[in-house]
Amino acid sequence: RVYGRRWLVLLLFSLLGFAQGLVWNTWGPIQNSARLAFGFSGWDIALLVFWGPIGFAPCFFFMWLMDKKGLRVTVLLTSSLMVLGAGLRCVPVSDLEIRKKLIHGGQLLNGLAGPTVMNAAPFLSTTWFSPDERATATAIASLLNYLGAAGAFLVGPLVVPSPNGTSHLSLVAQSNTEHIKDRIEAVLYAEFGMVSLIFSAALAYFPSRPPFPPSVAAASQRLSYRRSFCRLLSNFRFLMVALAYAIPLGVFSGWSGVLDLILTPVHVSQVDAGWIGFWSIVGGCVVGIAMARFADFIRGMLKFILLLLLSGATLASTWFTLTCLTSVTHLPLTTATLYTSCILLGIFLNSSVPIFFELFVETVYPVPEGITCGVVTFLSNMFMGVLLFFLTFYHTEFSWFNWCLPGSCLLSLLLILCFRESYDRLYLDVVVSV
Repeated sequence: RVYGRRWLVLLLFSLLGFAQGLVWNTWGPIQNSARLAFGFSGWDIALLVFWGPIGFAPCFFFMWLMDKKGLRVTVLLTSSLMVLGAGLRCVPVSDLEIRKKLIHGGQLLNGLAGPTVMNAAPFLSTTWFSPDERATATAIASLLNYLGAAGAFLVGPLVVPSPNGTSHLSLVAQSNTEHIKDRIEAVLYAEFGMVSLIFSAALAYFPSRPPFPPSVAAASQRLSYRRSFCRLLSNFRFLMVALAYAIPLGVFSGWSGVLDLILTPVHVSQVDAGWIGFWSIVGGCVVGIAMARFADFIRGMLKFILLLLLSGATLASTWFTLTCLTSVTHLPLTTATLYTSCILLGIFLNSSVPIFFELFVETVYPVPEGITCGVVTFLSNMFMGVLLFFLTFYHTEFSWFNWCLPGSCLLSLLLILCFRESYDRLYLDVVVSV
């Protein structure tokens, strides 16, 4: 049996993911302004993004909590961490060094919310939605986190002005710095208010599960925590598709988090970089939900859809990388080419996320959804963390970073080509229920 309240549960969870992505990506799109207002260095900007993958260190605790205590307890703990983190960033301290530490601490607490908002989407869709709505619900719940990161690309550059480096008058420069700092403070307070409102709504109403399950798979017995990990680590097909997801999505997440830093050397303004990042993620969210709805109607086509998306991502990332090497390739470096290649890359990679999630669950059923997706997102953030770790040391030249994009997409495409798909959960719902 399905309940109308499932859409309210999906909305609250999706808004939580949206807010987490928005807070995580606050600093990348306005890195030039943040350097002036708070004295951040290039290392600081990379570290502020790096707190996201670092927050996945206790990922397995959140997976255990979701499996044992359900969604409500996990969501309330996650949202309370986000409220505390967003509040720390707003503490009005005049000492810039202390303020920077508080901002870093707030970003870390927000990063600790990542395991839930990025892992729980398939668990929520199985718990509340019927088999012909599961992929769509997974897409909405998982992609709203990316949409929040896209919102930061839009809000940051529009609200916070870029530094004005044309004036050498100290009084004018000081006034400009204070104005930029005030606008950043306004963004931080607005994000704190949004997170607090979502936490209050979840506290008022967010049940763990419906009174009756919506499908046979939702009602079936799952493997224990220990047996689940043994099954995952011994399943070669799962490890293959997990790497196919983790490598390109980890690289792309790290790349998009510092997109303004990457595009600054090729003379792209902070506002243009923000719009590029915004439309690349929004396009991926729209296409991802459409692809998931298509997968709900025509079942058993997940591998074919992924092959199409990864082929497009490989071509788009290669185009972008060669365009940035204009002195070598002599390809035209214009705003239009950067917009087009980045937007296509975002569409192809971001829209593959819910398709990957559904394929993971089908491949290793009856392993609980939260544990399955927790392992793969942990791997993705591990690759993202390694990439950003190197960026903290090699942040003066970015051609190596750009080449990681097509290389990771091509590797993922080859892994999916060799992957043999199966649909164990779908078989249970369709055949056994009939």
